[in-house]
Amino acid sequence: MEYKIFDSELKILEILWESGPLSAKEVAAAAAGQVGWSKTTTYTMLKKCVEKGLVERTEPGFLCRALPTRAEVRRRETRDLIDRMYGGSPDLLVASLLDGKTLSGEEIARLRRMVEELK
Repeated sequence: MEYKIFDSELKILEILWESGPLSAKEVAAAAAGQVGWSKTTTYTMLKKCVEKGLVERTEPGFLCRALPTRAEVRRRETRDLIDRMYGGSPDLLVASLLDGKTLSGEEIARLRRMVEELK
């Protein structure tokens, strides 16, 4: 599934990830409280998410449910960031994240374990 997830679409997904399946009305109420959107704005964003295959509206009840998991979206967005900003080199991303940071012994050990698991 190829798509670009915009911040507004991510807000819809986050509401659904946190709450599970909700009616459009419930999503609108949550969006109003969290980001100040009107019902019309939320319904427009839900429609775009459905068209992209990010959200499914089920029958009966017309419940909205996020199709990709949070982990899937994080992986995809991270890959896109690495490709776009670091020429596809994840090591450059890590170097950028750690630039000038002091790590504790525990953090260093955790990073070593992760690297070993990747071998």
